[in-house]
Amino acid sequence: MSKVRATIAEPSDALPMAPSETKGSINLRIEAGTRQLIDDAAAILGKTRTEFMVESARRQAVDVLLDQRLYALEPEGHDAFLHALDQPPPPGPKLTALMRRVPAWRR
Repeated sequence: MSKVRATIAEPSDALPMAPSETKGSINLRIEAGTRQLIDDAAAILGKTRTEFMVESARRQAVDVLLDQRLYALEPEGHDAFLHALDQPPPPGPKLTALMRRVPAWRR
């Protein structure tokens, strides 16, 4: 079995939910069959519909964000990835021009 290294491109402190956060509401219009499916699944897990939906949506949101931020690479690919990050190409003319412009908030 080969080893796989994981690199997190951008760590996010926003993923864990702070216990002191204020709560809001989300209103959904869903078909009766979908609502019943959710209720049945929640009941099997001993959860309320709200608990089940929030946990499911949160889990899916975390997965989507991790898919954009977590890169699993073989050791050779990992080394090449880090090498590319450590030695970026020189800035092109468009980036150079952009960096010379005075930002709008300083005008």
